[in-house]
Amino acid sequence: MNRPCPGCGGLFPEMTGPTHRYMESTAGCWAAYGAFLAESYTGETLGATGQLAVDAYAVQHPGRPSPQSIQSVAVHLMSLCLAFEKEVVPSRAIQAIRAAAGQKSRYFWLAPPASRGEVTIADLPPGPARDPADFVKRWASSAWSAWGAHHAVIRSWLPPAASGI
Repeated sequence: MNRPCPGCGGLFPEMTGPTHRYMESTAGCWAAYGAFLAESYTGETLGATGQLAVDAYAVQHPGRPSPQSIQSVAVHLMSLCLAFEKEVVPSRAIQAIRAAAGQKSRYFWLAPPASRGEVTIADLPPGPARDPADFVKRWASSAWSAWGAHHAVIRSWLPPAASGI
């Protein structure tokens, strides 16, 4: 029996297990995300598409208003903004996001969109022949687009250094 995730809306098998402490999801969704990261990204860094996967999952699972979730959604949306609007490579975006994280008092709760995106981790094609980079780009783009009503606010949160990246 499948159960919809309260975060992304994807359908996942009913199961018990761990979830993230402030990103709301089903155990099945959290397990699918963890398994995807474990099989697709190895080494010391996640690489370009790995960062997009982290960003997409975070903004599709915003949780409830709290200082941690507000900052998490803000920085992950800024990272997606840098990736899709400024075409900044993740290693450079991470520098800007670290600077932005130090200004957490500037951020406030953004009402999550009704749909968090047309593509979620539930849409990951099965099997080893899949292209994780292609999937993650579509997933992250979908997540970024879903927050379109807040794009102007998110751009205003970007640190000044981000414009010169």
